Amino acid sequence: MPPEDDAAEIYRRQGFGGDIGAVAPYGLLLVDFAVAFVDPELFGGGNIGEAAGHSVGLLDHARSAGWPVAHSQIVYGEDGADANVWLEKIPAMRTLTAANPATEFVGELTPAPGELVIRKTVPSAFFGSALTPWLVHHGVKTLVIVGCTTSGCVRASTVDALSYGFRPVLVSDCVGDRSLQAHHASMLDLQAKYASVVDSAALLAG
Repeated sequence: MPPEDDAAEIYRRQGFGGDIGAVAPYGLLLVDFAVAFVDPELFGGGNIGEAAGHSVGLLDHARSAGWPVAHSQIVYGEDGADANVWLEKIPAMRTLTAANPATEFVGELTPAPGELVIRKTVPSAFFGSALTPWLVHHGVKTLVIVGCTTSGCVRASTVDALSYGFRPVLVSDCVGDRSLQAHHASMLDLQAKYASVVDSAALLAG
């Protein structure tokens, strides 16, 4: 195996890590803050519970500021008609149907009337959904992203947000992963290549 590299130093030397900044209007995307992904006995663990707790104040701020707010959740059909290749990697997610209470949003992060709810069967909240035109309709330029997991659905949604021309801002204490190793590696990589990263205190102060 090759020796371990200092990823941060490699990125710095090669010119990665520029700040794409934040430009109003803002929107907020909460990725998969459902019971299943906060509960360590199901698909949760690591720092996901802490991320969900920190996201409550940010959601309140977004609502008070009039930001468009979107939520995503993984939900498969009862009849299995929408089963896909992803389930071959994680067969247990087939249990996440509308009838399963674990697909419901965490109480304090439940969508309010007028907020977009995206049901998805793939990692990215953008893939095959109405999220892009909805954000464009609301004039969003900077998309603040929180949720789980950092290395999975948050990462996929962040890369797609950038690809569609939005400015992604990841809130460092409001994203989490069942694997802290995967979380830290993904945050380093996302900040270097795809997003601005701030903590909730700095974002709310700004």
